[in-house]
Amino acid sequence: MPGPGAARAARRLSACAGRDLVIRAHTQLGSPIVLVWDNLRMHLVAPLEGFFEANASWLMMFQLPTYDPDLNPQEDIWSLVKRDIGNLAAAELGQVTRAVKRNLKMLQYRPDVIGGCLAGTGLTLSA
Repeated sequence: MPGPGAARAARRLSACAGRDLVIRAHTQLGSPIVLVWDNLRMHLVAPLEGFFEANASWLMMFQLPTYDPDLNPQEDIWSLVKRDIGNLAAAELGQVTRAVKRNLKMLQYRPDVIGGCLAGTGLTLSA
């Protein structure tokens, strides 16, 4: 099993790949880049922070806030859908698509369930 040094090296490699992708995009587009990143650990490493600061003339970076499912009621809806299709043994993507659509359609007729997903947000469901 790889040790902590291997994990650190993998993050460094991933950070370099991300940096190189941003540089290639800037070179190819010839214009400033606006980058919106989530809180993936690779996005928060020190070498990338230095890269962002050094290239602030053409690179603007926004860090998304920490994930909070309470502010995203659709996460609860997807959780319900995934729970129902979690054991689906699909032979093709079409089967998965149909199962997801079927589950979403069933939820459409369950305003009580959708309301439950909204309860923690302070939002209400109105017709």
